[in-house]
Amino acid sequence: MDDIEAKVIETITQLNDEENLDIDFPESYIEDLSKAYVKNDLTDDELAQLIRKLKQAYDRAHVEAGEAVGTVAAQSVGEPGTQMTMRTFHYAGVTELNVTLGLPRLIEIVDARKEIATPTMDIYFDEERRDDEEFVRTLANQIGKSTINDIISDFNLNYGTMEVEAVLDSKKIEGKRLDREEINAAIEKAFKKAVINGDRIIIPSSKSDKSDSKFEIRELRLLADKVRDLQISGIKGIGKVIIRRDEEWIIHTEGSNLKEILDMDGIDHVRTTTNNIHEIGEVLGIEAARQSIINEAQNTLSEQGLSVDVRHIMLVADIMTSEGTVKSIGRHGISGEKSSVLARAAFEETGKHLLHASIRGEVDDLTGIIENIIIGQPIPLGTGSVGVKMDYKNE
Repeated sequence: MDDIEAKVIETITQLNDEENLDIDFPESYIEDLSKAYVKNDLTDDELAQLIRKLKQAYDRAHVEAGEAVGTVAAQSVGEPGTQMTMRTFHYAGVTELNVTLGLPRLIEIVDARKEIATPTMDIYFDEERRDDEEFVRTLANQIGKSTINDIISDFNLNYGTMEVEAVLDSKKIEGKRLDREEINAAIEKAFKKAVINGDRIIIPSSKSDKSDSKFEIRELRLLADKVRDLQISGIKGIGKVIIRRDEEWIIHTEGSNLKEILDMDGIDHVRTTTNNIHEIGEVLGIEAARQSIINEAQNTLSEQGLSVDVRHIMLVADIMTSEGTVKSIGRHGISGEKSSVLARAAFEETGKHLLHASIRGEVDDLTGIIENIIIGQPIPLGTGSVGVKMDYKNE
């Protein structure tokens, strides 16, 4: 394909020289032209004609000077949003996982919420491991949260000796690919007085100074809950894991911890992702966060059968990430930080904005759209963005 792409680039260079077309296509266009050239078995003349047609379509797709791209983007994303449902759906292909979709998810994205309702990860594996079921299942059990309650065969509260007694199930431990020594270490660390004898674990209740037996019973029951809920494996922030096989093995998680997952061996760093945009920004940088906003918004809309041109979503993602951090579209983010006093006041909290501006002695230069509409002046858009001057000295 490299030779074909070189041929396409050579043809473009030739057309630029001979016909002065000034063609400057993105790399993706070059790739698409190369595929079309091979698939349709084009001649050199046909390839040149295709490039000319593509150049015309490419030029037509450009935004005209003075176009209200922000308003068009807001309408293009907002109008389909009115047709979206409010329900939480099951994860595509995985009935055990619930994820926020539809309008609530779109609101989460544009609000840039740090704590999202249903964080989830899709974990992919490199070429060597993606078909290794044993490796995937072992890793899944290391990642997913397991507690004592998941590996016991018997559990009792001894009110005579005020002790909690648990019997571990070796088959369950083996099935979850867990290490017995690590389990014992976790129990001994959490309960200093624990006595471990093979599969049997005895944990005495701490002695109470009060003679009230009700208090001691309550304390024993609280201890029993702590024992059952003691986490013996898993990564912080991740709960349940679902293993799925399509063309390869994939792990879906309830909860997210991108940094620790990417540090593990056998993980595909390119395809493994999370739906937590702030986490992507912290781990992979602001450009990755921008791409994540685009991907998540597009996926949310397409799942509802709605089609929005990606350039509108790209504009939203650009403005949210333009200052190096992920900011929300709203009074706590982009809209609340506009330079124009009148534009801020027109959005929300009118009195507060006007009061603070008057205290600080702010000046509104009236360079935007909203503030000019408010005071009844022509807006700097379309024909309003063009000024006419006359050189009267030459008259």
